[in-house]
Amino acid sequence: MSNQSFAASNKPQNNIQEKIQRFGRFLSGMVMPNIGAFIAWGLITALFIPTGWTPNENLAALVGPMIIYLLPLLIGYTGGKMVNGVRGGVLGAVATMGVVVGSDVPMFIGAMIMGPFGGYVIKKFDGAIEGKIPAGFEMLVNNFSAGIIGTLVTLLAYLAIGPVAQGLNEVLKTGVEGIVNAGLLPLTSLFIEPGKILFLNNAINHGILGPLGIQEVNTLGKSIFFLLETNPGPGLGILLAYWVFAKGMIKQSAPGAIIIHFLGGIHEIYFPYVLMKPVLLLAVIAGGASGVLTFSVMGAGLVATPSPGSIFALLAMTPKGGFAAVIIGVIVSTAVSFLVGSYFIKRSSAEQDESELRDAKQKVQELKGTKSKLTVSNIVFACDAGMGSSAMAATSLRNKLKKAGLNINVVNFAIDEIPSNAQIVITHESLTERARTKAPNAEHISIKNFMNSPEFDELIKRLA
Repeated sequence: MSNQSFAASNKPQNNIQEKIQRFGRFLSGMVMPNIGAFIAWGLITALFIPTGWTPNENLAALVGPMIIYLLPLLIGYTGGKMVNGVRGGVLGAVATMGVVVGSDVPMFIGAMIMGPFGGYVIKKFDGAIEGKIPAGFEMLVNNFSAGIIGTLVTLLAYLAIGPVAQGLNEVLKTGVEGIVNAGLLPLTSLFIEPGKILFLNNAINHGILGPLGIQEVNTLGKSIFFLLETNPGPGLGILLAYWVFAKGMIKQSAPGAIIIHFLGGIHEIYFPYVLMKPVLLLAVIAGGASGVLTFSVMGAGLVATPSPGSIFALLAMTPKGGFAAVIIGVIVSTAVSFLVGSYFIKRSSAEQDESELRDAKQKVQELKGTKSKLTVSNIVFACDAGMGSSAMAATSLRNKLKKAGLNINVVNFAIDEIPSNAQIVITHESLTERARTKAPNAEHISIKNFMNSPEFDELIKRLA
């Protein structure tokens, strides 16, 4: 088969993978900015429920309202904001209230539906009336249109979407309970571990396992679902195997990767090491399954999603009396992943060099959706106020792009007003983390000097 035919035959598969990744990024984008609220709820639960560290009936009264109202509304607001800014966020929260009130279980699925839907409806309305409002009536039309549309989508959510979402929730719950009761939970590693390598980890963890875990915590006080994707053991075992049995640059890079992965909780650091030798997927699957089996047998569980997946975060979310089960599960998964990974790494007769690791990292970037050659239509500079340094830098880059013959829109915004459709966001390195929360689906570039940064020239080469 020719290369052209091969590429053509793989194009539908790549499109499907890209769509799945985009959907996963959108799901995780609704949840990740609110992880702090989930952790706060988890800590309150771990401390004050009757089986917590310091039981307190008065303070435990916070647990129910937070899970029923606060967390779904935050997700709905964030989903709407991703579609149409703050105005979309308000409509997303209002629409989410309809499914929240219409259900007696935490409505995370409903929030993930109605949040973006509310933002989409108001976005389409704003587009339809753009330029048609008489001068002086803008505020009146904007406020009343949001109120009327909010009323309609809330009623729709309460009367129609809520029952459907609750039905989906019950189907998922029944299916998961069936898997758990049949002792098949370790088999989920067959999907979770490869899914992580394809950068579906946030979608799996925050979009599926997180909501299921929160509902289980509401009844049992802890949940194993928070451990299925976040367990750092499988990745740690792979990195340890490379450290012990690899050679050259790869061996030297492994200790640093171990610190970032296990202590820092950034699991993406081990993905290139697996992609260098794809057969190592068997090692992470075996490590994940053995860890899940250990967690199940020992009754391990957490009170909230540990994010990032650091061992410190896992222990912080561990309820009273559960440390031994969590630690032993992590150790078992690490040991199994190490043993299986060592077998395949030792069989490599040729020394792996730095170029292989670099190629694998490039493959990770492609899987993540950040390719070396970009096709973009807008670039955003952001600073605290959206004026001054970002405005000058935007002008500078705009001129450079024009000289390179590239017709790309370059704009500047305040850090809190970054548009949700931004493709590339450039900020000073001290502001990058804030920018990520505003545009989680964009590529972020950190610079030290707005006016004379080598990153500008590098970006133009990638865009050319």
